Amino acid sequence: MKTLAITASALALAASGAFAQELNIYNWGNYTNPKLIEKFEAETGIKVTITDYDSNDTALAKVKAGGHGFDIVVPSASYVPIWIGEGLLAETRPDQMENAKNLDPVWIDVDWDPGRHYTVPWQWGTTGVVVNTKYYDGDIDTSAIFLDPPDELKGKINVVPEMGDVMGLAIMYHGGMPCDDDRELLRKVRDTLVEAKQHWLGMDYGNIEKFAKEDMWAGVNWNGSTFRMRLANENIQYGYPKEGYVVWMDSVAVLKDAQNMEEAKTFQNFIMEPENAALISEFARYANGILGSDEFMPDEMKTAREILIPEELKDKGVFIPTCAPETQALYTRIWTDLQK
Repeated sequence: MKTLAITASALALAASGAFAQELNIYNWGNYTNPKLIEKFEAETGIKVTITDYDSNDTALAKVKAGGHGFDIVVPSASYVPIWIGEGLLAETRPDQMENAKNLDPVWIDVDWDPGRHYTVPWQWGTTGVVVNTKYYDGDIDTSAIFLDPPDELKGKINVVPEMGDVMGLAIMYHGGMPCDDDRELLRKVRDTLVEAKQHWLGMDYGNIEKFAKEDMWAGVNWNGSTFRMRLANENIQYGYPKEGYVVWMDSVAVLKDAQNMEEAKTFQNFIMEPENAALISEFARYANGILGSDEFMPDEMKTAREILIPEELKDKGVFIPTCAPETQALYTRIWTDLQK
């Protein structure tokens, strides 16, 4: 009866627009299901405000600068140790929350947050290539699509502006592995990227509509985002580079200086509920780390190539580790050259 009373009260608050509590989420753009937020607000009476970012580096720099006003951030796996090391995250102990029982064991004792003391899975996926097969009918399972592009795709290529993903793909294309610091290898990577960039149309992350409308034909992209493109344009396909592609997970963390700490913890617990995790995946079209969420997923996600990695390419996926600071500095220098 008490739970019903709280829920009724929250619904009344939501209907009146008079929220007693607030939560400020800093997340990747076009990555949060409005239905999820509506449900959270209705059930808890907590008003949510979402601010977008376009890369891990952007988010980290913004929060480190201070005065941000955010409670929650959603960093990728390779960046979580950096956030923890910088003392930016609160140890909220999601592993002890009520819904922790729904965590997939595969995603609990992870390298970036052993035992899940700081973070809760949001979504996981891959970074590969996207191709409109109306304009190109060759092999799409290769990073040559953007690093040594065929003539028919030149000038129509978009590369997402995420340093770790792009550098990882380029390094593996040249036979290395993410976090390699071999200077000769990195010179090849730099030269290849700078040479290839002249054939790119841009480096955007908000590109679903542009691909659907065929303003862009190929490039580097995330699997779920590409899935959403294909639903709008059947000619769009997702490729897993045989030279190596990136596997990643984004997780929800609470900032140490959060003004709404308890509300943030409530959100972490909320998204570990299978039905709520399914809402996250239903919108952005990525897998999540919550057991039991599959039964609430759209049927088309159960057979999509963007979600189900081809058997012959499964061993080509690489989880990017957290690189040593000196190695990260080398990558940043190359990335800076690429932005010129």
